[in-house]
Amino acid sequence: MQDKSLPSDILSTLTLGKATLYKEYYSPELLQGVPRSLNRDGLNLGDPLPFNGVDRWNGYELSWLNLKGKPQVAILRCEVPCDSVNLVESKSFKLYLNSFNQSKIESIHHVQKMISEDLSACAGLPVNVQLFARKAFPSLKLGTLEAQCIDDLDISIDNYALQPSILTVEEQDVQETLCSHLLKSNCLITNQPDWGSVLIRYQGRKINQENLLRYLISFRQHNEFHEQCVERIFSDIMRFCKPQKLTVYARYTRRGGLDINPFRSNFENIYPELRLARQ
Repeated sequence: MQDKSLPSDILSTLTLGKATLYKEYYSPELLQGVPRSLNRDGLNLGDPLPFNGVDRWNGYELSWLNLKGKPQVAILRCEVPCDSVNLVESKSFKLYLNSFNQSKIESIHHVQKMISEDLSACAGLPVNVQLFARKAFPSLKLGTLEAQCIDDLDISIDNYALQPSILTVEEQDVQETLCSHLLKSNCLITNQPDWGSVLIRYQGRKINQENLLRYLISFRQHNEFHEQCVERIFSDIMRFCKPQKLTVYARYTRRGGLDINPFRSNFENIYPELRLARQ
């Protein structure tokens, strides 16, 4: 199902879902941005946005040549501000990173500067970029979400269409952090599955956990980009549960050497990085 808030003429310009020649020499023009406003207009998020946050990306397939022609490798981490004009389209990001493969570059610091400048130009705001050289790899360890997992709740599911209206609250006021590893949505263009874990931290009336789990599972056949799904979850919880404070943070599994981890909150900043076992 194509989200009608994203006009087909904009989608048709993307390389996503199309046969593509892979360039091996630095090609910043490969990066493509998708206007965030296209999805947000349908959610009626307003201006200013009801949240802050970033899209944290991790890239595991980054290589270039030093000036002697010897291959170098690094792991990339970047954060795209959620108030940037554009989100970065993932396939174009992969193609862009591949274009470094046969490019001779003086140092890892030069590569970092190039990527930061190019992503910032694509997104429309400064993008923070870190590159981790091989010696730093052991420090990038696996972690877990510090939250109460709701996946073992004994519920029945017979409808996989998106159902925000099933979200309900109880009389009790609470502060709690919940998570689920059952999030699945589909790419807006290719229909390929996107798998993820989602953390929801809030303060307010207690959200009915069974209905929250049903709601998250109802994304199973929904077609949207990662960033848009997280903003929809945030918007739906605010609309139907009305918490005073809310954070929604999704950790998606990687595709093409990239994982995307959108973070949206109305009261806190993104947490220190951790990589989940499925990432």
